[in-house]
Amino acid sequence: MIDSLLLKLRKRDVVSPAEEQALRDIINEVEDIPARKTVVRRGEPLNRSILLIEGLMCRHKDLRDGGRQITALHVTGDFLDLHGFTLKQLDHDVMALSPCRVAYARHDLLTRLTEVHPHLTRLLWFSTNLDAAMHREWELSLGQRTGAARAAHLFCEVYTRLQIVGRLDDQAYALPMNQSELGECLGLTVVHTNRVLRELRELGFVQFSRGRVVIENIEGLKAYAEFDPTYLYLDAVPR
Repeated sequence: MIDSLLLKLRKRDVVSPAEEQALRDIINEVEDIPARKTVVRRGEPLNRSILLIEGLMCRHKDLRDGGRQITALHVTGDFLDLHGFTLKQLDHDVMALSPCRVAYARHDLLTRLTEVHPHLTRLLWFSTNLDAAMHREWELSLGQRTGAARAAHLFCEVYTRLQIVGRLDDQAYALPMNQSELGECLGLTVVHTNRVLRELRELGFVQFSRGRVVIENIEGLKAYAEFDPTYLYLDAVPR
């Protein structure tokens, strides 16, 4: 269940056999989640955190008029609400965008782990810091990048994250969301999103259709987006 999580962690630091076993010991209660189901609601008390084994999930915040902003995407191997361990409730909702398989880590088991495995605790803390780094990059996109550059940057980010956990199919990957949901990631209307996707397609960079991204020129896409993966902290260093 934790193989993809281990790939992510070992990309950034060493995980010892004892630490791997400690992670395996706290992950349990596997559940299959249907697409478009909300799995965590804003303000509800939390006593466990979610490991995404397979699928695509998102965090989002809503307005009373029905407007929605997707604030993060989570892919296979993400421990997607570790911050709920200390916050005890979230200020946003978490939803499955595709059929997902998840497992849970109870907060009392996480507490015990932090008391016994300080280095592993730092690695999990790193995961929440990484979430914050990605959030800052999304904020930069929303505030300063053009619509097409926002989409290009998002496609590059997801490409890189899925590459780490072995979920690329050559130069393509699944991104099971419609244009409306993609627009909610990018802060664009459906009409603008359609125009942006057409622009990237005509430039020969990428095609997005029926929940699948096909990269035709990854270096050109990265250059167009000014994609610098430094914020993903891909170097293995002691933490």
